Amino acid sequence: MPLTNAITDVPGIKVGQAQDLEALTGCTVILCEVGAVGGVDQRGGAPGTRETDLLRPMHLVQKAHAVLLAGGSAFGLDAATGVMRYLEERGIGFDAQVARVPIVPAAILFDLGLGSARVRPDAEMGYRACAAATSERPQEGNAGAGTGACVGKILGMGGAVKAGTGTAAVDLGGGCVVGALMAVNALGDVVDPASGRILAGARPATLGPVRLGGPGPFADTLAVMRGFVGKTALRFASHGNTVIGVVATNAALTKDEANKVAQMAQDGVARAVRPAHTLFDGDTLFALSTGDKKVDANIIGAYAAEVVAQAIVRAVQQATAAGGLPAAGDIQPDFGSPQDFRSRS
Repeated sequence: MPLTNAITDVPGIKVGQAQDLEALTGCTVILCEVGAVGGVDQRGGAPGTRETDLLRPMHLVQKAHAVLLAGGSAFGLDAATGVMRYLEERGIGFDAQVARVPIVPAAILFDLGLGSARVRPDAEMGYRACAAATSERPQEGNAGAGTGACVGKILGMGGAVKAGTGTAAVDLGGGCVVGALMAVNALGDVVDPASGRILAGARPATLGPVRLGGPGPFADTLAVMRGFVGKTALRFASHGNTVIGVVATNAALTKDEANKVAQMAQDGVARAVRPAHTLFDGDTLFALSTGDKKVDANIIGAYAAEVVAQAIVRAVQQATAAGGLPAAGDIQPDFGSPQDFRSRS
């Protein structure tokens, strides 16, 4: 079957999403019900995670059965309880002899500043996301964990731009696929990895008569950070940011290799988000191996970074205005779709 440019192109992967479009929050579940060798890499300075230690080498459990990405800050981790309930009802989990315990690592992003801060993903929403899971291409933009996401917040929420959820995939030949799904809620700007052009970021209108950065509709967070305004703004910048996501492949990976792939995939965040991995971001990436294709882990990791970068770009391109924030397409009339790997191969 032809690729749809989504993480669900990876055999054994399903995606389910649930969201509250009024409260602007939601969650995304990546299901791998037969189990997938997992890894994780956490680089941001403000993470919110669950069950990440067991994904590291030298730990007993070898496979995960789902990964949860959610809004709601630390409250959103509660949605993993619903994912566990869904899997337990179907007899899926680590065999602990007296019970099967579903392994559900999770990461959250802070979306309480948009929509309602009192509505967060909970166990019921996590369960609904699982019930909706399919191998079809998942919705992007204002969906799932990216429902309340935005980027470009150095000048405050008033100057941010709506972002969301994005996905991408590449066929490496021989039936081996690498895919990514990302929820993008960064402090910094999202840029075109090839040209460095800002695609979505802080808006200079919030600076009044002061104009920082180069030509175009965005202030350029790096340029802002160099000046007095930026240094002052950082004292009051939103602490609620994070880029979280999952990379999946049907290549056979050991647990060590899955962790290495997650580490290499973080390069995609650095290519598409500027700046990335700040103390105000909780950037976390999971890696899942569902199959038995014999492909060098270095190749998987290299292309994991590529699809992560593309998924981040798609997350801002597919987003629509919400919560009083414009989307990038509202600001840039020529905001086109990026080339994907089908047209580049």
